[in-house]
Amino acid sequence: MAAYEGELENSKYKLLGFENNKSLAVIMIIATGKVIKIKLSEVLNSEIMENLNKMEVKNIYKKFYSQGGALTAYDLNDRHESSWMIYIILNLLLFTFYIFTSIAATKPIYLESFGIIITPGTFLYPLTFLIVDLLNENFGLRLARKAIFFAFASNAMIIILLYGSTFLPGLPGWKLDTPYNDVIIHVSSVLVASSVSFLASENINSYLLCKIKELTNSRFLFLRIFLSTLFAVIIDSFVFCYIAFYGSMQNNDILNMIYVQIAIKVCFAFFNILPAYGARSLFKRYMTDSQTK
Repeated sequence: MAAYEGELENSKYKLLGFENNKSLAVIMIIATGKVIKIKLSEVLNSEIMENLNKMEVKNIYKKFYSQGGALTAYDLNDRHESSWMIYIILNLLLFTFYIFTSIAATKPIYLESFGIIITPGTFLYPLTFLIVDLLNENFGLRLARKAIFFAFASNAMIIILLYGSTFLPGLPGWKLDTPYNDVIIHVSSVLVASSVSFLASENINSYLLCKIKELTNSRFLFLRIFLSTLFAVIIDSFVFCYIAFYGSMQNNDILNMIYVQIAIKVCFAFFNILPAYGARSLFKRYMTDSQTK
């Protein structure tokens, strides 16, 4: 069978676990994140088997021929602790880079030698696209979107808390009370801009990544990483810069900032390809090692 010819990449389906009492396999459709339950006997005679990796195929046969008696790494009681730990770590990295780049964006930087205006987060924000790409590749569109909305909700909570703090009475004689309020109000407006642009661009990035993966039958990882990020950074740069700086900067300066951000982020999108291949390889190796222990 084709599934045994090397480590086949899961492009359509992923085995999540088993329900022993009903002899069911729990399968995730990667393109949509939908979870379905199918009888083991039906799985063996379906196209699903052609798309599972070697470890998954082995455990399905093991579970079927033992009539549910054999324990495998895919039993639902286990819940793939190693896999979920990676999911949590990627979520934390997404949240960290997103919040830092959002707050740091309140300070435009002028590079006199190049004659350009950028924000400190310009060089780190493309990493959020890489993290979302990895979430899509390994956990599917549904869980990637959950991570995006989690980061968005966390950012919204920070906006509310910071803005609310400006209404609290300051210490009498404290010289930083007014500057603090001014900075927080500016930070809050930038965080609102980053929330809108983040939600739009990351969802577009996720959708395009999964769509291109489906159209190319899970081949050409470099193509889907680059193209999905390319469209996402263009939308993100326009939406963020106009919401955050419209009225406080000249339109020409805003447009120049947008063009520079797009150019830098597109370069990062190209250089994200190599880390994406490395991260995917490490993830597969880590999961295989954890399942065979």
